[in-house]
Amino acid sequence: MYSRPYIAYATLPLSLCAGFSVYAQQPEPAIENIQVLGRAQQYYLDTSTRVGTKTDADVMQIPLSVQVLSRQLINDQAARDITDMYRSIAGVSEFSYSGITFRGFRDDGNVFYDGVRGDPFSGFGVPQLFNVERVEVLKGPAASLYGGGEPGGMINYVSRKPAFTDQQEVKLTVGNYSLGGASFDSTGSLSDTLAYRFGAFYEAQDSFRYNADAENIELAGGLTYLISDNTTLTTTYDFIKQNLGGNRLRGVPVDDEGNFLVSRRYNANEAGDFQNLEALVLQANVVHHFTDSLKVNTTLRYLNNEREQAYHESREWVDVNLDGVADINDQTIKREYRAQYRANDEVSLTVDFTYDFVLAGLQHNLLFGGDMHDVDTDYDYYRARYEADGVANLNIFSLNYGLTDPATYNLTNQNRDGLTRTRSSLYVQDTLALAPQWSLMIGARWDYFDEQSKENSGAYTDSNVSPRVGLSYFASADSTVYINHSQSFNPVDTQDQEVAGIVSLAPETGDQIELGIKQSWLDGALMTTLAYYQIDKENLVMANPAFIDGENNASEPALINFGKVESEGAEFTLVGDLTAALSVTANYAYNETVVAEGDAGNTFGVGERFANAPKHQAGIWTRYAFSSLHSAVALGADYVTEQRSLDNQKVKSYVVWDASWTTQWQQWTLQLNIKNLFDKHYAVSGFSRRNGHFPGEPREVVAEASYRF
Repeated sequence: MYSRPYIAYATLPLSLCAGFSVYAQQPEPAIENIQVLGRAQQYYLDTSTRVGTKTDADVMQIPLSVQVLSRQLINDQAARDITDMYRSIAGVSEFSYSGITFRGFRDDGNVFYDGVRGDPFSGFGVPQLFNVERVEVLKGPAASLYGGGEPGGMINYVSRKPAFTDQQEVKLTVGNYSLGGASFDSTGSLSDTLAYRFGAFYEAQDSFRYNADAENIELAGGLTYLISDNTTLTTTYDFIKQNLGGNRLRGVPVDDEGNFLVSRRYNANEAGDFQNLEALVLQANVVHHFTDSLKVNTTLRYLNNEREQAYHESREWVDVNLDGVADINDQTIKREYRAQYRANDEVSLTVDFTYDFVLAGLQHNLLFGGDMHDVDTDYDYYRARYEADGVANLNIFSLNYGLTDPATYNLTNQNRDGLTRTRSSLYVQDTLALAPQWSLMIGARWDYFDEQSKENSGAYTDSNVSPRVGLSYFASADSTVYINHSQSFNPVDTQDQEVAGIVSLAPETGDQIELGIKQSWLDGALMTTLAYYQIDKENLVMANPAFIDGENNASEPALINFGKVESEGAEFTLVGDLTAALSVTANYAYNETVVAEGDAGNTFGVGERFANAPKHQAGIWTRYAFSSLHSAVALGADYVTEQRSLDNQKVKSYVVWDASWTTQWQQWTLQLNIKNLFDKHYAVSGFSRRNGHFPGEPREVVAEASYRF
């Protein structure tokens, strides 16, 4: 589903042709058509989505909390990966380099592309945005349509597609930390029934962290074929190559008050450490209308993903106090070296039927279908630990990089070998118009999970039924009040079951109730959403404090299920145009995520806040256009209150400001973005004592020049 600006641009040539054809007879209607197109161009507000229902729907009609981040917002913020966009999503903050906190819960992989599973950046990579048209965010459990996952929500990346509009764009990017990049994007028609897209992207940049840099390469495109008036086939490809030096990046050690002990540039990795990713995605989508009321939407997605990495990991301080806690005067950390290879072959198939009909005097919008996700993984893991295996210690105050050589390490094979996993499902959802002002959405999904370990004969099977119900009351054409109840279900994979050993880990489950109000303002130019929710998550999988690493203690598993955690909060979002010149997207989130039952000796006891779950956070981005100057300026801020790390160390609150300036001259667009305008020293989240907190990026200046023709 395309955003409003995209529809306007894609249909502009056809609309103009239609207007000119009747100009001699009826000139005024032709002018009016052009004005309607201009009115439809919203900078940040996009109310069309499929993410909550798998049907074409308006956000105002969905009894769920949904956000859509437009391509215009991505461009204005000069966002190159998804971490640049978290400030615009209520209830989302960074947990680690690749994970997020979503309504209080850690989420490392509940990611979809075009509504199906298959993340090319899976395995510690961060999704890039070059090939993304918009980002759709569904809040709360999504199991009733999308299967197993965390209860906080899900992110769906809508990829860029072929278009019949003939348009080319070249963009050049430069910035500090030796940033340099270029991209090319082209769409157009090859015939009346065939459209194409081709895009290419390259970018390289040094990191503000020692011994780290990044290189990203992407080739993407596809074809859209109008087979008939009722059938459309769209095929796409995406080739990704990512070379990250000095990764995986961990944090910077801190004291218990959250103060960095050393420079935020600190990195436990050596200059030769790396994480390289190569991925290929092939996708085909067919939409066929049997009748005006019945259609099918089928997507087949193939993904091949290989990740190779070698890096040094902090393990513990050389000297610690008698209570096992490092003193802030300690300087030297023991490290281990990990050389790993991971590969995924994934196939996803999703088939969705939608049928509109009237039964017993009620209008129904029925969705029924199913999906399958098949994964075959390979995993090789070699490790050298401490000076005994040749890995030199690291003095964090007087950095002694380069004194250790992985070629001399005594590497031990950890005997990992991957797994095979198949997820199959059937689901149904019906949206009923109970009365002119009432609508009921009710549905459920049945999932079956089958995993087989390649390392041994270990296997894991499970099934689950995930229901969801939502009720909407349309108080007026511009106001919707809704309530929903939904559940989540996240099975434990075979590798974790093997680590648990003598016990069988139960699936993690979640249960949410949400109440919200959506309001449209200024004739649809502005929209607000206010939502209250409560989520209970049970059977969390946690490290067993009674397990001693390296010892074969048959009576103590390494992982155990852990009690219950409750998340209660409220979120407010505002997006749209306040005036013809002023556009805004803003949000605020309040969240209390605490341990409700059981501590099992873990760091967080009953009544304590959960890790990396801020109580307050807010984000804003405002854009003001000077039409006479063909320019615009923007200012944004990201605010996050105090958090606690995984080892219960304080993570200080912070406010970070960004700004941008954009101007247009003929076919050129020039843009300057300054991120972290005041060069704030801060941590986005906390990890462990030995790895510290994840530092936020310092001031970054990015200049872009693009030419459209």
